[in-house]
Amino acid sequence: MANVTRRNFLKAIGIGGAAAATGFGCAANGTVADARSAHVVVVGGGSGGATAAKYLKRFSPEMQVTLIEPNATYYTCYGSNWVIGGHALMDDIKHTYGALKDRHGVNVVQDTVTEVDPARRTVRTAGGATMNYDRLIMSPGIDFRYDAVPGITAADAERIPHAWKAGEQTRLLRSQLEAMPNGGVFVMVAPGNPFRCPPGPYERASMVAHYFKQAKPRSKIIILDNKENFSKQGLFMSGWEQHYGEMIEWVPSSQGGQVEEIDAANLTAISDAGFTRIKADVLNYIPPQSAGAIAQQAGLVGDTFWCPVNQLTFESSIHPGIYVIGDSSVAGAMPKSGHSANNQAKVAAAAIVRELSGQEPLMPSTANTCYSLITPDHAISVAAVYAYKDGTISAVEGAGGVSPADAPASFRQQEALYTKGWYDGITADIWG
Repeated sequence: MANVTRRNFLKAIGIGGAAAATGFGCAANGTVADARSAHVVVVGGGSGGATAAKYLKRFSPEMQVTLIEPNATYYTCYGSNWVIGGHALMDDIKHTYGALKDRHGVNVVQDTVTEVDPARRTVRTAGGATMNYDRLIMSPGIDFRYDAVPGITAADAERIPHAWKAGEQTRLLRSQLEAMPNGGVFVMVAPGNPFRCPPGPYERASMVAHYFKQAKPRSKIIILDNKENFSKQGLFMSGWEQHYGEMIEWVPSSQGGQVEEIDAANLTAISDAGFTRIKADVLNYIPPQSAGAIAQQAGLVGDTFWCPVNQLTFESSIHPGIYVIGDSSVAGAMPKSGHSANNQAKVAAAAIVRELSGQEPLMPSTANTCYSLITPDHAISVAAVYAYKDGTISAVEGAGGVSPADAPASFRQQEALYTKGWYDGITADIWG
């Protein structure tokens, strides 16, 4: 890892994770009645929402915390590329809410929030319930902007999977790859910035190539990209050349990667004002993204499709009393990732407990790390530490970096082991 030793990096990670559990523990001492008697509702049981619910109860055990999530089982987006490439099973990325209920005392409601009323401080659900809250944490993830490119609608996802929300879409894309003939073409249309999991499309290409190399070696992968560069680009491209030769072709925006239309009936992506048409055997269109639909309904979205927040606390800049974390929020330099959401959830939970206790928010230090598999034994990583300064979250200079470009195979293999360790650790912190 450039510019930072692994020991120092792990120490920095501890700031973002463990410090939330210690330095923010004032209200857990049970000295302030407002924090103990408050009802906090959390919308969304992904990496951000589940962490927030758990840590609210850790910081203030007597607080009433209700987590509303439509699914009994949650599949992580991170790790789903391993399933698509045949390196893991769906059960490997599956999580439930039993520990949050039984071990941590969170009231978990399986339902869908259909309306948020910031003035009355209520949420309504598809099941007909109306729930009051003292504070609300929104962690609704992403929604898709299918209107950004003509020729394709949300209904087409049944045949042209995005697989950017893990679950049935993950299974569908995997099954299409299994049915594809040897010598077929897999075309991925990658979204423009910002979007969930910046290295995700390129890890997906890697995992699909790993599968093709074993089962369908005459096949081809084309990435049509609405960008001129991407996360960990040099490391990905070096790994592709090393392991897959010319199997993966990346096409930047300026060279035909800017997709302007989809011919959904013929699985064809169109660019260059119609002069370039690329036919796929399997088409993986990942649409441009926005904050989750319920955040839009609640009026939490600003001019950029995302939710502006006070980056010190993650309280909405539009509606006081509502906190927006994870992919939906505008969080300065932090990427839209599961690790970011996990850290932001602890900051918001601590800020709520301290506010209800009459205390000022703390100056948090947060972190993000992301491992990507190029093969099951070759991984690369990027990491950063963040601090709040002058109204925004900024990367701390010198506290982060990417895997070294000239690392030996043993280093890449070690990072592949870290990848699994990171996954086990963070999912235990969220749902365990």
